[in-house]
Amino acid sequence: MNRYKQKKIYLAGHNGMVGSAILRALNSNGYNKIITKTFNELDLRRQSDVEKFFEQEKPDVVIVAAAKVGGILANNIYRAEFIYDNIMIEANLIHASYLNKSEKLVFLGSSCIYPKLAPQPLKEEYLLSGYLEYTNEPYAIAKIAGIKLCENYYKQYGCNFISAMPTNLYGPNDNFDLQTSHVLPALIRKFHEAKTQRKESVNIWGTGKPLREFLYVDDLAEAIIFMMENLDADSLYNLGITHLNVGSGKDISISDLANLVAQIIGYKGSIEYDTTKPDGTPRKLMDVSRINSLGWKYKTELNYGIEKTYNWFLENYK
Repeated sequence: MNRYKQKKIYLAGHNGMVGSAILRALNSNGYNKIITKTFNELDLRRQSDVEKFFEQEKPDVVIVAAAKVGGILANNIYRAEFIYDNIMIEANLIHASYLNKSEKLVFLGSSCIYPKLAPQPLKEEYLLSGYLEYTNEPYAIAKIAGIKLCENYYKQYGCNFISAMPTNLYGPNDNFDLQTSHVLPALIRKFHEAKTQRKESVNIWGTGKPLREFLYVDDLAEAIIFMMENLDADSLYNLGITHLNVGSGKDISISDLANLVAQIIGYKGSIEYDTTKPDGTPRKLMDVSRINSLGWKYKTELNYGIEKTYNWFLENYK
């Protein structure tokens, strides 16, 4: 039996797309001592509240999936909120885990931590090697701070705190709001509405040439459990890195992605590209060779993942 099966696990952020997937995975893998709190029950930005909660519950394992998230527009408009809220959330959880001697902590970040013009594919070593993308710089800096908190609480106090950096995620409980969503859920909603409203064409920003990597969120959840069960801070930091990339190791052009989504949804109209709109970074592919060598690999191919996500959308998004 895994050493953490009978431990108390606090999952911060269990209501979000990532957190809800981790909760499903924990339950399906036989973990039954899971602690969750809604935002109304526990504001993770308040240090005294977080420390009081930890003193009461004494979780053995902490998974930090809680974060203030959003697309490019939200990241750029609410810059102060994105850096303040995320730094406070992670700092409070990491410090409280140290104070209460939690055995393990897994912190979740984002691929936006890497420099805008870093070489491809993105290796863990490229962290802090160049300038960040301006629009999501506050969020990225907050996530980098979380990585460095875990690293330095290990170096100073010996805390078993590790970090995972996932690529672009999609799946159940995603955000399908066209103003704030990421590209894949936005395409699902656009093609669905075009099909139901019998539109002759769908308009997409940019040239369709940029390449992006996607990972089904339930695969990420399994990766987090894999890291919790099999990776300790000693082995991670002895590799000379501060975190592990988590992704599929495959990318696809936006135009090919659009065609795939249209095919799955059954949209027969044309796809038009607005080349007056920006493309963004040409490519953003994660190097996942390290986590693959440790024994984890993604399972859900993109076409099957999109099908499952679209079925969830049809059942839940009105």
